[in-house]
Amino acid sequence: MTAELVRGQNHPLPHTRLEIRVTAGAPVLACATLADAEGTVRGTEWIAHPGSPTLPGVEVSRQAAAELRFHVDLEAVPEQAHHVNVLLALPEGVGGPARFAGTTAPYAAVTSTEGVAVAGFALTGLDAESAVVALELYRRQGAWKVRAVGQGYAGGLAELLGDQGLVEAPAFATTVQDAVARHLASAVQAPLTEAQTGTPDRRQVAGTQVAGTQAGARAGGVDYTHPARKKTASAPLAAGASEQPGQQPRPVAGDASGWSMDERLYNQVWGMFEDLARATAAYRSAVDFAESRLDQELDRALADPRQRMGGAAETVREEAHAKHDRLVGRAREVFDRDLAQLAAESQVVEPALPPAYARWDSPVWRDYEVPDETPMALRLGEVHLPESPELPIPMLVRLPLERGLWVDSGRTGSEAALMMDGAELRRLAMDTAVAHAARLLAVHPPGGFTVQVIDPAGSATAALAPLVETGVLGGPPAAGAEGVSAVLGKLTQRVDLVQMALRGGTPESLPPDLDLGEQLLIINDFPHGFDDRGVTQLRYLADEGPSAGVHLLMVADREDARAYGPVLDPLWRSLLPLTPVPSEHLADPWVGHSWTYTPPALPADGGPMLRHVLEGVAGALREGRR
Repeated sequence: MTAELVRGQNHPLPHTRLEIRVTAGAPVLACATLADAEGTVRGTEWIAHPGSPTLPGVEVSRQAAAELRFHVDLEAVPEQAHHVNVLLALPEGVGGPARFAGTTAPYAAVTSTEGVAVAGFALTGLDAESAVVALELYRRQGAWKVRAVGQGYAGGLAELLGDQGLVEAPAFATTVQDAVARHLASAVQAPLTEAQTGTPDRRQVAGTQVAGTQAGARAGGVDYTHPARKKTASAPLAAGASEQPGQQPRPVAGDASGWSMDERLYNQVWGMFEDLARATAAYRSAVDFAESRLDQELDRALADPRQRMGGAAETVREEAHAKHDRLVGRAREVFDRDLAQLAAESQVVEPALPPAYARWDSPVWRDYEVPDETPMALRLGEVHLPESPELPIPMLVRLPLERGLWVDSGRTGSEAALMMDGAELRRLAMDTAVAHAARLLAVHPPGGFTVQVIDPAGSATAALAPLVETGVLGGPPAAGAEGVSAVLGKLTQRVDLVQMALRGGTPESLPPDLDLGEQLLIINDFPHGFDDRGVTQLRYLADEGPSAGVHLLMVADREDARAYGPVLDPLWRSLLPLTPVPSEHLADPWVGHSWTYTPPALPADGGPMLRHVLEGVAGALREGRR
């Protein structure tokens, strides 16, 4: 049974691996601090926040949202840390409430990683405060307890951190808030009010969800209201549906926090990825525990001379194996339940995804229209875990790209690549890069994204044909050493000019003919055609280009560049590695699972579909030039 705490009350923690879920009536940001025996935070390195979300034993959510998760492994908390403080703060300058009185009281629920409820705390009584210490986990005589704190601060995060002993609290709080504000400003729009829509705003409030119906009307018949939520009149059951006690609520596309359908779907996909990572981690942990317990019981039995021989020994072994099988069986039941729920969610989410998030075989591409706005993210393929290959999760990356992309054409990247012919793998890698570039072009407004190509030896002519023949490239593919030098020099100069203008606060000083749209440079067969100067310019574009709107998409085999030695190590590290065939090379940011990445697959008639989309882009570009 969950212990419902009141302010100041404590409760023992029977588990050391915990999940703390916070629900609020508006987006809040999550922080956690470690403190010594006197309750002092010794420095910023003892603080987890969205910009730096992990500490030893603690992880917080990366985004400000109405639903947050803290993940805690108390055994991994440093010995000198005696307190783990769970902090909440309202983001500043993003149009949300400025104090907690303007939103529903947050609710914090503490559970084990297996979902066993431990304690809950409703943070009532907050008024002018904009930051609050929600919970405190603390050591006492070798054991851990949780205390409901609820201490609010009208001075916000700066006052809260200062009260915990952080000397540089004001500056550090400003850094955290600025990072969150920049993220929200680039990703979301102000929500419509009830007066504007005629329906209530969508909110996540302590387990009660109010879903407006406007989104469903905009989404071509897809119903985004949650049919299982009967606590509000705005979310009625679908026709013919019935609600069964004890059943999981039926999943619905867009059923996540966010101020736009684009953000809600993005957050829902991200949540599915995170849920699968957590569920798999819990299952693996339970199996490991069962194996360890079995080994310990067998060791104890063998250590007792009376139980080494005869029927007694066999009985002990049978009982130990039976316990092991029961533990693993229960863990598998929970895991299968979680997988079934995620699979059901995937079945309703996938058909509702917009082009930027959808598979190439989705019907949305047949009805493709050039968008008016850039989406939040882009699909680069799918990922899955070994325990659930039948449950692929879309791999989405935020736009604009924060890192360049590298399609690895080498045969050492995976077992599948090792079994392929080298020439075929290179061809497939370039086809994959073209598909990525086509999608990037397709999801940007006309003229908002330009693609250039460096193909020094002209070996990618066939793969580049869809881009060249539809006329969507910013110029013909550059060939030879002179072409490589010209393109790199032009883009390097563009980055230099933009950065100088931004640093000097004088964007109006940029040349009027300078294209300020996003630029993508596809490079095939690196390092062929590159001299030392070209390699230096490429490293500069990889490091500095994204902040100035210049992005790389490299198709390369790292072994081909081994002559440069460690000089190119920073280049490879700065790029997001992708592959043209399935490969286990990606890790999640929570528990470090090795995920199998599968590149986006075009349908059987992929050539016509790709050209159909690119012709739409080309037509929009021609219209824009008139």
